[in-house]
Amino acid sequence: MRSKRVLLKLSGESFSNEHCSIDEKCLFRTVEEIKLALSSGVELSIVVGAGNIWRGAGKFIERVTADKMGMLATVMNALALNEVLLKAGVKSVILSANGVSGFVKNFNREQAIDYIENGYVVVFAGGTGNPFFTTDTTAALRAAEIKAAILLKATQVDGIYSADPKKDKYAVKYASLTFKEALDKHLKIMDSEAFSLCKKTNTSIVVFDFYKDGNLRKILNGEKIGTIVEA
Repeated sequence: MRSKRVLLKLSGESFSNEHCSIDEKCLFRTVEEIKLALSSGVELSIVVGAGNIWRGAGKFIERVTADKMGMLATVMNALALNEVLLKAGVKSVILSANGVSGFVKNFNREQAIDYIENGYVVVFAGGTGNPFFTTDTTAALRAAEIKAAILLKATQVDGIYSADPKKDKYAVKYASLTFKEALDKHLKIMDSEAFSLCKKTNTSIVVFDFYKDGNLRKILNGEKIGTIVEA
């Protein structure tokens, strides 16, 4: 499977280790994987998460405020990623759902597509701009808006299983699934809003192990890596 325009969903884990929320080695490794993947000629956009910096509300912070803090944290990750991409010679730009004056540009769909068509990696930050929505939902939304053929969900596992493979040695890995099969089997691929949006917009999802070197490029070159979910 080869697609010209794809959206990559990166979690905060792509930027961090257990000792540091934004780790130089992890960040440079992520950029190297992206740069390698671009050699396939793909149009690539990225949605960044922020779990490395902020994981949501505690008892003393109300949900709406906590989600706003998370949106700001994605901007921090986007700034770090964009900086290293530029230093690696990759044309890159950040567009944020909620503008942070003096730091990043506001998201505009037409402008985003223009950047993509002119060879930029567009890094989407700020979530959807609204509380109560995850960055998985942001990825599904942005993929639909830019008309990406596929959404690549970078994880630490090599695909979708019938059960947690770390807890169940009999868990079976799926090479491919339809949206209906995933729903019928109650598989937790991403949050329900994100999954529903991908189903509605017919955006295929590939769940893959981003932490195995070269996997991203292999997918973009048409190799069957991870698990694909499609109509």
